[in-house]
Amino acid sequence: MHPSHIRNFCIIAHIDHGKSTLADRFLELTGTVEPRRMVEQVLDSMDLERERGITIKAQAVRMWYTALDGQRYELNLIDTPGHVDFSYEVSRALAACEGAILVVDASQGVQAQTVANVYLALEHDLVLIPVVNKIDLPNAEPAKTAQEMQAAFGFAPQDLIYASAKTGKGVRDTLEAVVARVPPPRGDPAGALRALVFDAKYDSYKGVIAYLRVVDGAVSAGERLRFLSTQKELEALEVGTFQPEMTPGDRLGAGEVGYLATGLKSVQDTQVGDTVTTAAAAAVSQLPGYRPLKPMVFAGLYPAESKDYGLLRDALDKLHLNDASLSYEPENSVALGPGFRAGFLGLLHMDIVQERLEREAGLNLIVTAPSVEYQVLTAGGEVLAIDNPELLPDPSKVAEVREPWMNITIIAPQEFVGAVMELVTERRGEFRRLEYLGAGASDDGRPQALRAMLEYQIPLSAILVDFYDQLKSGTRGYGSLDYSFAEFRPGKLVKLDILVNDQPVDALSLIVHQDEAQRRGRELVQRLRSLIPRQLFDVPIQAAVGSRIIARETIRALRKNVLAKCYGGDVTRKRKLLEKQAEGKRRLKRVGNVEIPQEAFMAVLKLPQG
Repeated sequence: MHPSHIRNFCIIAHIDHGKSTLADRFLELTGTVEPRRMVEQVLDSMDLERERGITIKAQAVRMWYTALDGQRYELNLIDTPGHVDFSYEVSRALAACEGAILVVDASQGVQAQTVANVYLALEHDLVLIPVVNKIDLPNAEPAKTAQEMQAAFGFAPQDLIYASAKTGKGVRDTLEAVVARVPPPRGDPAGALRALVFDAKYDSYKGVIAYLRVVDGAVSAGERLRFLSTQKELEALEVGTFQPEMTPGDRLGAGEVGYLATGLKSVQDTQVGDTVTTAAAAAVSQLPGYRPLKPMVFAGLYPAESKDYGLLRDALDKLHLNDASLSYEPENSVALGPGFRAGFLGLLHMDIVQERLEREAGLNLIVTAPSVEYQVLTAGGEVLAIDNPELLPDPSKVAEVREPWMNITIIAPQEFVGAVMELVTERRGEFRRLEYLGAGASDDGRPQALRAMLEYQIPLSAILVDFYDQLKSGTRGYGSLDYSFAEFRPGKLVKLDILVNDQPVDALSLIVHQDEAQRRGRELVQRLRSLIPRQLFDVPIQAAVGSRIIARETIRALRKNVLAKCYGGDVTRKRKLLEKQAEGKRRLKRVGNVEIPQEAFMAVLKLPQG
């Protein structure tokens, strides 16, 4: 197919605004998927995606479409996630496209992630096609939503498309707009091969499978190829396209999207963002690729059985290939043994990674409480990056501890502005800006309540755990949140240690604000008291800052009735049995180990913030 008849585009939107349903209608209209094989959310192929009702991985598919002018086009669609934790998937999809369909729910209007995705698309210089979706809903207000989109992003009224992905209304208009407005891919079909790796996965039979967007030239099965970053050479076992399953073909030409089966068994030989070229064309310049992503949340991943450490390492290697935003390095815990310190984009990302490791690799994992990365300025002037509280130097050697602050954008109805401000302020948030979106009357003539967009700066640790849930509760489900990194700022931060049976448990350590240390310590030891099983001896649980104990709870010993078989007789016999029991408990306390369940490590997540 000549590049002038190819269109590469993706669908971007806030969570649950109808991206995957619109993709389903595209597949039906173009006949890409047979009616008997059609199911809801075809491109959400992972079990986790179907169970949770969200898109986790960007998914590509090739469609053939005959436009109203009779011309046949090759359409390469990439469906993207909507959750802020998977924004890296969105940015990679945008780099492989020339245009994007911006979907906005007519009943909800512009949301926080809508704004973030538009800015991301404009950074990549993409053509945007605005679609007002779900116009069939009883509470839909297409005119108000269109007004918001025009005010927020500057769209012209004639550019907007009104659609219902559920009923199919406006779907053909959307595809016609893709053909008319999205420019064909730029590139040299006759030049030396240059293809961008925008995703990858591991297959037991075909080795590493790289997802490609061919920029220049063409790639065919059987060719000798090279990855420019790693300089690894290989033979192309198979090339093909997504329809939506992987379908082998003869070649991929300039502007096309498809896959390459490399046969490589080592996942380290392939990197997302790398450039593929022919082995003979060594002087070809590398494509820009992607900016390395900085993890926001860190946690320890440990196998429940130490013998599974090798399995966990291999599983992380393979998962990293499919999820380039995951980072990890080996670490050793006194309490839990060998494991890995992993970096994630957020708590949902962490939860998905844990579940994928347990399902796909059959592992039983212990995950420690999440923390963020801090910068520590030592007395000697050195700046250290600390993502594990155990690595925090002795206070006498620390000049300053800096914590990450985030720019957050919250969109909520005007009536909830006070509740949002209270929620953010009590978590040390600093106000930046307030703007009202939309005005006037609704579609049926009733006065329409304004929606407010609030911008704050707030410590990442304050929004890490339950902030989103509290926001949803305080705005009756209407609030939406987007965040991005702002800067590191100095703060009064201390390390909170937890001691169980007088032994520090490194996996339960926290870095907290000095003013919150006592409250957090007291709440944590109270929660651990109910989670750690009782032993045959008293188990003290203590929270400490430095050498100072700030909170304590005691798990009382299980007491066996050693006098159960004594029916009368000399009292000295009873006393002897009781003394023997007491001595046994003292001996147990000296050598006894307290097994701490997984729930205890996650208890930190349940602590109220602020």
